[in-house]
Amino acid sequence: MQRLLTSRWHRFLSSSTPPGDTNLRQMVLHIVASGVGSLDDMVAALDRSGIVPTPAFINEVIDACSSQSGVGNSTSSRRLLRFFSWCQQRHGPQERYGDDVVNRAIRAFAKMKDLTAMGIAICDLQKEGQSVALETFALVTDTLVRAGEEEKAVRLFGSLERARLLQDHHGNDGVVGGACSGILIVVHALCARGNPGMARGVVWRHRRDLLLAGGEATRIVYQSLLHGWCIRGNAREVRRVMDQMKSLGFCPSLSSYNDLLLCICNRNVKFDPSALIPEATNLMTEMRTAGVPPTTVSFNILLSSLSRVRRIKEAYRVLYLMRQGEAGCLPDWASYHIVVRLMYLAGRFVRGNRLVDEMLEAGLLPNVHFYQSLVELLCALDRVDHALQMFERMKKYCGQGNGPTYDLLMAKISRRRRQRCSDQWCLKEVKSCRTTKNITEMDQRLEPEKVKAGEGLHNLMNL
Repeated sequence: MQRLLTSRWHRFLSSSTPPGDTNLRQMVLHIVASGVGSLDDMVAALDRSGIVPTPAFINEVIDACSSQSGVGNSTSSRRLLRFFSWCQQRHGPQERYGDDVVNRAIRAFAKMKDLTAMGIAICDLQKEGQSVALETFALVTDTLVRAGEEEKAVRLFGSLERARLLQDHHGNDGVVGGACSGILIVVHALCARGNPGMARGVVWRHRRDLLLAGGEATRIVYQSLLHGWCIRGNAREVRRVMDQMKSLGFCPSLSSYNDLLLCICNRNVKFDPSALIPEATNLMTEMRTAGVPPTTVSFNILLSSLSRVRRIKEAYRVLYLMRQGEAGCLPDWASYHIVVRLMYLAGRFVRGNRLVDEMLEAGLLPNVHFYQSLVELLCALDRVDHALQMFERMKKYCGQGNGPTYDLLMAKISRRRRQRCSDQWCLKEVKSCRTTKNITEMDQRLEPEKVKAGEGLHNLMNL
């Protein structure tokens, strides 16, 4: 096998086949994507091959390296970076690849989570004065923010914006400038990771670009800031941003109100569980007044928070109001799942089963995960009889996908059976030990040397 690989390697090095040859292309793909040896060995092999890299072939190599490398594996990314540098050196200054090739390489480095290679490729792109696609910039920004490099993401946006290297966005509403689109991308990435303070600074520095972009961009920015402050749990800042939106004529959307509801519920779960229902009710009343009535998702947020603090009566009351139509929306199977799970945790298994039956009678058919999670909970609570009943409902209404749940039940039943057998064996051994002890005592009491005259019959009578 080693001799065969060596002969193929020498044929590859001595080959002068044009790049259109399939075998040569496959060999180069293998050398760059998953080959062995150092980076210098790879470059030497590429020089001897005589291949002329075309944009299509470079894209093929980039895709191959992206598909074969895992997250945190810098070997493929560094080989790809060296191959990309080698391709750029093969061409003169007047012959450069298009923006699509460079952007594809940067996106590949971002997906590989190789920040160093990504930064080198971006610096080369800036030196060449090539433009950055919004898709590439969004992926790079998200990668930097997730890696904790928020300041680098902001500085990158500033340098690209000053050099006017961000491509414009062509949408249904017309052409949006690259600077404005970049602001939206940076603000969204920062707020999604809970850093709205830095995002607010970006908005303040580029407020003129937002004013030129129109009201839609401003509304999106405020929604992102509101979401970021909700993630941080700062309800006061959320209210301030919401008041600014209303003063500018923007009505907060349903998602913004749900974010605020989740923020309030999380705070009350941690500090004041008794204020969950009053504050949530006040916010839902405000939503109805603003023309944004709460939906099932809103009530599920409240139910989930009540479940976290084991408020059984309040959660059951909210579900009852939803079922009666007094809440303005009907419950879905997720609503029932939250309350049924809470009932099981509180030991109210009969009422939980009754809620499941009422849900099925109402025409709500949940998926397999609904039943599987409840079966797992019942098995963890050592309620195999109720778990078997839930499994029967699962077989009746789902029909397929029951394998993992069946395995879980069989394992639980087997453990219980082994425990029972072990208990029976222990009980039998204890009884056996007691019987043996009594017989031993009887034998000792009847030993001739220990029985005095006239006491033998008396001892037998006492036995």
